[in-house]
Amino acid sequence: MNVYNEIAFKTSKLITKRYSTSFSIAVSYLPSEMRNSIYSIYGFVRLADEIVDSFDDVDQELILNDFESDYYKALANGISMNPVLQAFAITVQKYQFPEHLVDSFLKSMKADLSKQIYDNNSDLDNYIHGSANVVGLMCLLVFLEGDKVKFKELEASAMKLGAAFQKVNFLRDLKADAHGLNRLYFPEVDMDNFTEKAKRTLINNIESDFNEAEKGIKELPGKSKLAVYIAFIYYKQLLHKLEVTPANKIIESRIRVQDSMKFMLLAKAYMKYKLNTI
Repeated sequence: MNVYNEIAFKTSKLITKRYSTSFSIAVSYLPSEMRNSIYSIYGFVRLADEIVDSFDDVDQELILNDFESDYYKALANGISMNPVLQAFAITVQKYQFPEHLVDSFLKSMKADLSKQIYDNNSDLDNYIHGSANVVGLMCLLVFLEGDKVKFKELEASAMKLGAAFQKVNFLRDLKADAHGLNRLYFPEVDMDNFTEKAKRTLINNIESDFNEAEKGIKELPGKSKLAVYIAFIYYKQLLHKLEVTPANKIIESRIRVQDSMKFMLLAKAYMKYKLNTI
């Protein structure tokens, strides 16, 4: 089964590289075995996300329920003919992910099939906990390789980082979510009148999450610190671009960081890591 497991992890790696160049670059700086585990997490969450976001010509609820059922069968049987589930199940068992992490994630994915408008921050926080915070915790378990004491110390920061990434994505994707998926995650946003004041409120909130997350990044061991910091500064730069873009432009187009800037940020992150100034 070694060959099949290798194929399973390579499948998740392919999915990661196809869907997120920036994240793939960050992950590439991890040690090989750790890198494969992070790929497996990304592959799992990406497939679930695709089911609820892109598979609009099939019964999404049925497909998502099958995906969930097949995941639990993979855990119980030690094998899945879905390579992404195979790789993820191996990672779950290796690092002993608490069951509630995956359960919370799948709960938020199911919410995307039934809840389109979030009109209060409490409901949004619950959604983000499942869709992003717990993914940050899964990655943290891999980075710390079973160190439960360190995990408790960095747990809050990891969740803040996951929340910050998710909120930046929501702000960047306002147009696509509203017009393509009929979803509006931020209670503060009125798509017919998205003001600079509302944008500033969102950005202040995200910056607060980033500030708390950065404290934890500094405490990560080895190359996991570099990998996470690369993703961190990529998203900080994207947030800066959103900050300087007029509110009316954000709801009309998708803002992105140019590849040339990404390479500059990568060089900056690597230099800071080498100088031990992260």
